[in-house]
Amino acid sequence: MQIMSNENAHSETDLRAEGVRVTRQRLAILHVLREASDHPRAEDILTRARLQDPSVSQATVYRTLAMLEKAGTVLRNEFDGAGARYELADRHHHDHLIDLDTGVVVEFQSPRIEQLQAEIAAELGYEIEWHRLELYGRKAT
Repeated sequence: MQIMSNENAHSETDLRAEGVRVTRQRLAILHVLREASDHPRAEDILTRARLQDPSVSQATVYRTLAMLEKAGTVLRNEFDGAGARYELADRHHHDHLIDLDTGVVVEFQSPRIEQLQAEIAAELGYEIEWHRLELYGRKAT
């Protein structure tokens, strides 16, 4: 099993190619997502983006996240029922383990899990088009 890290982040050129109008505020938001080691909520993105550009507003963050999600640049996750959390969509497939005590989201890859899912789907007569695996747990004591 491999723990994941941020990689292959979108650039200004990538956004333009997707038809997204590039602004200073959007670049600040994108920078926050590219540098995030967690899966930040919109409020976290706002706070961090304002360090890059104080003119970023809450409305700009929400509009930009919705637009980036629609463009396929950003993934919106609802892990713990406590609000949406975001990550860039251009990363390799991975699964999530959510710590119920801290809310920390750990990304991981497991070829064994992927193989088992494919085997189960095949046994049931299906081919997997896409999936999302979320594990919820607490640190073992």
